[in-house]
Amino acid sequence: MWRLDTLREARDRAAAAPLRTLQQLASAAGWRLALVGGAVRDGHLDRPGTGPDIDLLLEGPAPELARRLLAADPTATHDLRLHGAYGTVSLAWGELRIDIASARRETYTCPGAHPTVTLGVPLEADLARRDFSVNAMARLLPDGPLLDPFDGRNDLAAGRLRFLHGASVSDDPTRVLRAARYGARLGLRLEGDDLGQVQRTLAAWPWAATPTPPALGSRLRMELDLLLNQEPWRQALALLQAWGALGLIDPELQHDRSWPQRLAWAERWDLPLLPALLAPLAAPEATAARLDLPLQQARALAAAAQLRRWLATDPRPVDAVAWDERLAPVGADAVALALLATGRRGRRPLLRWLLRWQRLASPVGARELLARGVPAGPALGQELRRLRQERLRQERC
Repeated sequence: MWRLDTLREARDRAAAAPLRTLQQLASAAGWRLALVGGAVRDGHLDRPGTGPDIDLLLEGPAPELARRLLAADPTATHDLRLHGAYGTVSLAWGELRIDIASARRETYTCPGAHPTVTLGVPLEADLARRDFSVNAMARLLPDGPLLDPFDGRNDLAAGRLRFLHGASVSDDPTRVLRAARYGARLGLRLEGDDLGQVQRTLAAWPWAATPTPPALGSRLRMELDLLLNQEPWRQALALLQAWGALGLIDPELQHDRSWPQRLAWAERWDLPLLPALLAPLAAPEATAARLDLPLQQARALAAAAQLRRWLATDPRPVDAVAWDERLAPVGADAVALALLATGRRGRRPLLRWLLRWQRLASPVGARELLARGVPAGPALGQELRRLRQERLRQERC
């Protein structure tokens, strides 16, 4: 367990010196400092740490603790980053990244909005704002005791995920995605009234009729990125679908059974998984805007959607040259997303363009054409294109 004198893993041993220093500075100021988050939870599960990040909770102002750290060791470079609205500090210490949060209380003015933060509260009040009982544990430094006001240790032993209160999901629906992440990674179950809370919130939530609050859309996307890129995504998405919760992303996805194969191909082609998940939607552009996807991903999704509509309504090209002229301006990522969302009948030309036609070059290179007397400049480029098109015309469509 996380005692400074009995740390076992390489990460834990590296953490001993900075934790001891921070604890001594906090203690001298009269503040309690505690380890929170995955290190406490995974320690009770006897699991190795998940990375070089450590989360600390301070019963005092974290920026002031950081100032005292720098005053005690002015030659150190800790890459301090302050987040004043939430009273948090992030700092580097060797290979470690240490996040120190000032204990706070949060209230929500409306479902899905950013919380209103009150600083200067006891550690126990901060634990009460968290998502699950298994994440509402803290171990006071240097060597305990364990603060466990919501019986998270017994929930871990029972393999159970339990929300802290009856409005937890309506306050912040991203907690459903976190439940799926923990369920997939740790094998913890969401059941009984906790599962009922998810389903009641989904039934009452108004995003089908009104725009998603911008704060919620961005947080949903960030949780999805973590789920798809850092977790066993097959298990996590299957849990969301079993709970009826893929509608958090888009109602169409709840009835989609093709996402496992689609995302497996996206992974194989090194495509971002979130656009691949959204690719078959009737209006993926709207969902991308609601989730605040990065601009490049949103543009690829929009281009893929336009390509799919064109394939469904316009006459198809008759040869590889015409296909290349239509697909090259769209771009490989958009064509790949359209391919993932297209029925079996329409896939062949898209697949051939992706895997072969877009890579075909003129059979005669620029240097040889110059040697043959073709002048440099536009004429050379035109001749290269003509020769490439001749090669494309020999391709079976």
